[in-house]
Amino acid sequence: MVVVRDRLLGLSKMWRVRSARVFLWVYEDSWLRNFARFLLLFLGVVFWASATVLTFGGCFVILLCKNYHYLFQESFFPLPGWLAVVAALVLLPTGILAISVSARNSRYHQGTLMHLLLVLLCLQVSLAILTQFYSIWMAVELKSTMGQAFNQYNGTHSLAHGSGTVDMLQKKLQCCGLQNYTDWLKGPAASWHSLSEKSRVPRSCCKTYVDCRGDLNQMDQLFQEGCLRKLQDQLHYGMKFLFSCCVMLSVLELLAGASNGILMTHQPFYDFRFLESSVFS
Repeated sequence: MVVVRDRLLGLSKMWRVRSARVFLWVYEDSWLRNFARFLLLFLGVVFWASATVLTFGGCFVILLCKNYHYLFQESFFPLPGWLAVVAALVLLPTGILAISVSARNSRYHQGTLMHLLLVLLCLQVSLAILTQFYSIWMAVELKSTMGQAFNQYNGTHSLAHGSGTVDMLQKKLQCCGLQNYTDWLKGPAASWHSLSEKSRVPRSCCKTYVDCRGDLNQMDQLFQEGCLRKLQDQLHYGMKFLFSCCVMLSVLELLAGASNGILMTHQPFYDFRFLESSVFS
């Protein structure tokens, strides 16, 4: 009787321990699922907002390349901008699916969401690599074409493809010269006015055309910063902005994929359980 009682006590204690473990596992499992749902809901809203930000960055790069297309010999420089717009369009349904999955566990929505996240991750990685590569390539291209334009300036037109290229560039960017205003006083760029004239800069360097003839005695009326640095800074800002968005979104997409994976483990594909039946044994 003593042995039986000891065994019963042992079984009772083992059952209590196992019950406590099961309860703790269920509690932790429920907490993890709730956290995954909340995180997906939050990330869905973030994806919508990120789509707007990414569209802004992509349009900025596209318009920048379009406005200064005469300085780029290659026609595919706006590619990072268009890729950013495509990624933004994919972000919209991804955000909707993330919110939908957080509210209701649908295995079809979960599978579609996982595929979209994978597509987005590939797009973001490709875009991040392109922005770094294009930042260097476009800076070299600008230095070459802008140098040629400033050297060929003759007071009325520069570059054979159109008149007033340099003047238009200096007005848009509010700059003077390639590196700074002194570029107009030395080298090939200084030949745009006759040697008998007093050294001056083009009137497009003037902040305002009222009583300004480009005379160096009126430095307060002239832009002094170089055009090359200004345009390169704008391009660098656009590419850096897109790169930062890509890095941040890649991390968020990995978090969304992990959260979706947690919910998928509790919503198995029951339709495929017939494979375990005796038909295939």
